[in-house]
Amino acid sequence: MKSTEPPVVIEQSFDVPAETVWKAITEIDRMKKWYFEPIPNFKAEVGFATKFNIECEGRNFMHIWKVTEVEPNKSISYNWNYDGFEGDSFVKFELTPEGKGTKLRLTHTTTKDWQVDIPEFSRDACVGGWNYFIKGMLTEYVAKGE
Repeated sequence: MKSTEPPVVIEQSFDVPAETVWKAITEIDRMKKWYFEPIPNFKAEVGFATKFNIECEGRNFMHIWKVTEVEPNKSISYNWNYDGFEGDSFVKFELTPEGKGTKLRLTHTTTKDWQVDIPEFSRDACVGGWNYFIKGMLTEYVAKGE
């Protein structure tokens, strides 16, 4: 993805209160069930940082996250980049009431161009990945009522 491209925005509605979705996107034991199992720890606190590796097609992608904004049960943002690769971005999860449920809006904004020779860093891969996680995995996890 390039910094000149518009942010990737994914929206999904849930038939549960914001607190339920908030727990799913910020509590480590829950995050591991729908997001990235290798996350060693996570705290919804500004300044909290974590690293974890995901292997894909023989390449290692050491994720580096640092929480930059938190408004409990409403929004969380973190800086997202990868050790050893060019590029930088921010991911923001925003929760808003929607009737008796909650609407989640995810915005992934690139602030420094990602390497063009890495297919996983393309816009299509980013859109596909977020749709998989938000519309697929998170939706299924929340529906289970854990």
